[in-house]
Amino acid sequence: MMAREQHLVLGRTAPAGAAARPYAAVRRHRRRLVPLLVALLLAQMAAAMVTTAVRQTPTIDEPVYVATATDYLREHRIRYNPEHPPLGKLLIAAGVAVAGPHYDPSSPGTQGDVGRHLLYESGNDPWRLMLWARLPVIVLTLLFGLVAFAFARELTGTAGGLAALALYAFSPDLVAHGSLATLDVPTAGFVLTSAWLVWRARRRPVPYLPLAGAALGAAVATKMSALPAVPVLMGLAAVSTVAAGRGRDLPALMNGADSRRREVPLPVTGAVGGRRRTVAEGLGGAAVVALVAVAVVWAAYLAVDPRLRFSPAEPVPTLHGLRGRLVDLLPVPDAYRAGMRVQFGLEDQPWQGYLFGHLYTGSLWYYLPAALAVKTPLGLLALGAAGAVAAVAVRRLRPSAPYLLLPPGVLLAAAMTGSRDFGTRYALFVPMFLAVAAACAPRPGRRWTVVATAALVLCTAVSSLRTFPYYLPYSNEAFGGPAHTHRLLHDSNVDWGQDLGRLAVRLRRRYPGERVWLVYKGSGVPSYYGIHAADPRTVPVRRVHGLLAVSDSALAKARGRLAELIDSSRPAGDVGHSISLFRR
Repeated sequence: MMAREQHLVLGRTAPAGAAARPYAAVRRHRRRLVPLLVALLLAQMAAAMVTTAVRQTPTIDEPVYVATATDYLREHRIRYNPEHPPLGKLLIAAGVAVAGPHYDPSSPGTQGDVGRHLLYESGNDPWRLMLWARLPVIVLTLLFGLVAFAFARELTGTAGGLAALALYAFSPDLVAHGSLATLDVPTAGFVLTSAWLVWRARRRPVPYLPLAGAALGAAVATKMSALPAVPVLMGLAAVSTVAAGRGRDLPALMNGADSRRREVPLPVTGAVGGRRRTVAEGLGGAAVVALVAVAVVWAAYLAVDPRLRFSPAEPVPTLHGLRGRLVDLLPVPDAYRAGMRVQFGLEDQPWQGYLFGHLYTGSLWYYLPAALAVKTPLGLLALGAAGAVAAVAVRRLRPSAPYLLLPPGVLLAAAMTGSRDFGTRYALFVPMFLAVAAACAPRPGRRWTVVATAALVLCTAVSSLRTFPYYLPYSNEAFGGPAHTHRLLHDSNVDWGQDLGRLAVRLRRRYPGERVWLVYKGSGVPSYYGIHAADPRTVPVRRVHGLLAVSDSALAKARGRLAELIDSSRPAGDVGHSISLFRR
């Protein structure tokens, strides 16, 4: 009778069953659909990064990294760019090795001079060399996307993993810097990977803690700005080790056959012994991560020169006081300590910043949060914030909150104390971790949260696609979009010297034969691209007539004669939202 009634009920609800068939089909093909969606998201990100890499001329820092990587390959020495450890440049060297550039190891001058000589004065094709140098970073950026997907999927399921990957893949900052031969994305991605592996160690500490230490070591062997993450991830490793130990005891506690013994309180000595074992396990987990991380740092230097020779091309400043003593105590190669001294020396210099139209000397503690608010898509900001709140508020997600929030929080706080307000590239870990945290925003059983998440992911995708192919000067819609970013920010947020090639094309097509005046901030050589222009600041204002092209980073700092020239000119457009054109 019950079977018959059930059959009748199903018969009356046949339309609903029919409507459910497409969802059943989706579930049947889920194993194929999920990899396909992952591949599509990464493919569009790869297409955006490769397109960007092909069209952009070298940014300010890239020639130094590429020349240093070439020196690693050919001379096996630590000589240039000691302020950054070698691992990231060794990755770049993989692409440089394929390009096979001509290189003169006796080239004199600073590391910037050596980079310029390699690209423009050694008979190399800078377009080809830069593309090959950028490709390893592009591949690594895509792999970190898989880490974001895996991390989020383990926290919230496949749908959450896909949402995190979509937010990651459409992040303009990650696309922009992931397509450059620089160190910012690799560093942030290694930190994300380490946090994910430490999280996985809650269940299986033996395989995952050494891997987490290797990822953490890779981060600090790429950029020293990752050092504040070391104690954080060591602490999380200790937490994961203790949690794994409790998980091993759980089956015994769930066994009802020994319920009488569980009701009897443990002796005090046993409780003390248990606490000691817990502390020892936690310290052991932290020590594993730290030791493996230090080993990776040493391995990076040994890979360049097994004899660990260090002959800096430029003077290394002397560091006194507490900072100097702390640097000397670190168990790292001498070249790493020298790099830290260079970094502290750079921090002690007075740099100029630019925020919301205000030029200032020094640094503003709120610069990075303000810049991130401008350059992060609104959908990613909203979902990341909602996910962070959910990770703290929802009981089942609460164990993941320290792993999601502490590493980026501590790194951001450390970066906010720096003296160089040059761009969000110093905080690329924020959009990475935000993408993973956003997966916590949808709530099971609350359909509106799922719909809102899908809508915000779509908004992020549309915002990112609209800025193609000018990802570096991106700003979200609340701040006017890429065309207005130069009025709010400068340097690597907008203009990092990347559009010299585009300027050359514009001049050939629209202004052939005209007199051109150029104020360019970057590492490119204008004459190589066919730009024959004079600096308008070297002649009286009355003699400057024709087309005036000014890098937006220089425009933000325009004072004196340059400001007078701009004020007495009329706008004539822009190139890539990073170089402004004026007619005089």
